[in-house]
Amino acid sequence: MTSLVLRPPVGPIDAVISVPGSKSIANRALVCAMLTKEASRISGIPSGDDAQVVLGVIRDSGRSVTSLGSEVIIGETSTLKFPGIVDAVLAGTSSRFLTAVAALFDTTSIIDGEEVLRSRPMADLHDALTSLGAEVSHLGEVGHLPVSVSRGSLHGGEIHIAGNVSSQFISALMLIGPMLDAGLVVHIDGSLVSRSYVEMTAQVMRSFGASVVLDASAITVSSGEYKGRNYSIEPDYSSAAFPLVAVAVREGRVLIPGLASSSLQGDSEIVSILQKMGLSCVISGSDISVSRLATTAVLPLVMDMSDCSDLVPAVAVACCMATGESVLSGIGFIRKKESDRLGDLANELNRAGGNVTVEEDGIRIVGPCLWNSVVFDSHHDHRMAMSLSLLSLCTNGVEVANPEVVTKSWPSFFVDMVPILGANEMGN
Repeated sequence: MTSLVLRPPVGPIDAVISVPGSKSIANRALVCAMLTKEASRISGIPSGDDAQVVLGVIRDSGRSVTSLGSEVIIGETSTLKFPGIVDAVLAGTSSRFLTAVAALFDTTSIIDGEEVLRSRPMADLHDALTSLGAEVSHLGEVGHLPVSVSRGSLHGGEIHIAGNVSSQFISALMLIGPMLDAGLVVHIDGSLVSRSYVEMTAQVMRSFGASVVLDASAITVSSGEYKGRNYSIEPDYSSAAFPLVAVAVREGRVLIPGLASSSLQGDSEIVSILQKMGLSCVISGSDISVSRLATTAVLPLVMDMSDCSDLVPAVAVACCMATGESVLSGIGFIRKKESDRLGDLANELNRAGGNVTVEEDGIRIVGPCLWNSVVFDSHHDHRMAMSLSLLSLCTNGVEVANPEVVTKSWPSFFVDMVPILGANEMGN
């Protein structure tokens, strides 16, 4: 097992950190571009695993894909095709979107991934596609990858799906809705978690010419055609949370260029969260900076984070620095992400001196905490590795095991974060 030894520079933070484009938006835009025969130009694509998996499928489908740095041009085609085998590696979002896309084609495709991805639940999506007439066959454990998928008698119409499971299932169905003869109406049973991601899906789809209507308990997608277009991916707020939260751990200032131009992401909530916790946030043009004096206390946070759950690992670290009790709720569903983002996160923080209790639908954190030097287990989770690395700012000797997991969303994280986390070296 490899680990990364972190040795941040001494003194207050003073850093300008550029973050990659939003992988969530990129995945949705790439799927829309895949499902139109027209050409599209998409800029700001992140280099992480998720977007690269979708781009690989587009190439394997016979489309021309020209890469110009973070910009790609997807050529027009006379016939939409889909490859026979898709290796989604660790890309959970991509695997779910591509499973739904595979159901549009008469040819049979196999969707698979690495062992960690195979452990993630997919049953609600598989059941939904089957109820719409697609043929989904399990090649391993039922409700998990790998599966074979083909069109079968796929049709549109109305479908019910639980709102308290992954919003990625709902987004996957939405994305194929325009390609169904009768369109699609998705009825949400119960409360919808991560609604901001469903709204993001609708906005991206509309940009590519789809008609989508959201109301409190249903999503209506009209039958029609996606249109090719030029599309720019926003900077990723989910990634920006890590350098911004660093200022809650150690005093100083972090500036993120271009972040204020973002508008589709629910994780933009990180700015108001840090303001509630006593940090100063300033927008200057399209840039956002967060700062804190050494004399400024970090305040505890009580918040339902069901609409911005990807922020939980970073925000939990900030809460460990606060004086008092923080409660992050509405997030029980994140126990089935890349890791158990409640149980695993609490265990890692507590091993290092934290005071974190897992509850049925969230976590309770009492701070400030006194930290010990540890080798953190990243649990195959990019957000876990990135958030735990911030604790190197308040105690010496912190290491992060298997740091390469950050390739999922921000492959150059530890290089780009050198102004905050310092030059690092590999341990044993």
